[in-house]
This record gives sequence, structure tokens and C-alpha cells, in this order.
Amino acid sequence: MYPLFLFISLVIITWEVKIINRRIQSKGDLVNDSIPFNEVLVIADDGEKLGVLSLANALEKTSAKGLDLVVVNPNATPPVARMMDYSKHRFDQQKRKREMKKNQKTIQVKEVRLSPVIEEHDLNTKFRQAKRFIESGDKVKITLRFRGRMITHSDQGFAVVNEFIERFGDTIKVDSKPKLEGRVINALIVPNTKKK
Repeated sequence: MYPLFLFISLVIITWEVKIINRRIQSKGDLVNDSIPFNEVLVIADDGEKLGVLSLANALEKTSAKGLDLVVVNPNATPPVARMMDYSKHRFDQQKRKREMKKNQKTIQVKEVRLSPVIEEHDLNTKFRQAKRFIESGDKVKITLRFRGRMITHSDQGFAVVNEFIERFGDTIKVDSKPKLEGRVINALIVPNTKKK
């Protein structure tokens, strides 16, 4: 009988934890009346620990100060809740996220396709395009595809790719040297951030 009781208790506790985690994920923070715990460890707005209080008592003390009770660690035993101005807290979080997004630079990999029999004018056009990508801080993947029997002259393809890379001078670093993979020569160049 006792093992059955223990098993049922464990299932109920697991079920409650899943419900709490689902509620946290769907609604965000646990605040005031949405807190599902009976007891919480309360931390005052000045950082002082008020101890483990019942939820009703904690909410009463929090509302007396004109603040909100926010669960900051729901997985602790007992869960930790802090008295704070929740609207100000959310505003600060959103402001931090905006700042992080603004300072974040996403680097993309752009592709430039060459041919082993490319003419000088077309090569210059491809170079200008790749140079714009490099100046904007993106990586550039150089691809040269051999068609039909052109593969027998792979040395000509390597010469075209190496000449293309040399045109950049010290404005780039070669991240991946030209190499033949099947019928394609691939190379990857990145902006040189340490240039003088």
C-alpha cells in the first residue's frame, strides 16, 4: 500500500511541476495572483530576506508596499519570490533586449559564382559585387563549377579563383583555401578586421 501511495504522490508532484513550467513558458513570469505555490521564500525590494511565508501573507505584505510579488526562481525549494515594481522590471528587460539586438551584427555568407572561362569584364563585375559584401561585413563563398569536360582543366579553374582572391589584397582573410569537391571549387573569404 505504501509504495502505491508514494508512486501516486510522485506522479502528482511531477504533474504539478509540468503545469507550472507550462504556465511559466506560456505567460512569462509568475506574478501576484498567478503564483501557483502555497509558500514562497520572500525577498524584499531592498534585498532583505523575509523568510518563508504563505502566499496570502506574502501578497498582503507586498501590496502594503505598493509593489508586485514576482517569482524569480520557481525551481528552488521553496520557490523564491521578490517584491518589485513589475512594470518597471518588464520595461527594463525589454530595453536590455533592444540594446542587445541593436549591438548584434549578423554575419551572412554571400555567394559569388565564377566560371573557368570567365571574361575580364565579368570577373570585374563579380569582384565589385564581392567587394560590396566584404565591406558590409559579410563572408563571401566563391564557387566555380566545371561543366562537362572542363574538369580536365581544373588548374585553369584554380588560377581563376586564386586571381580573384588576390585582387582583394589585405582587405580579406582566406578562411577556407580553394579546394576541389567533385566538379566544384569552393573557397571562403572573410573581412580582415585587423587591417591597418
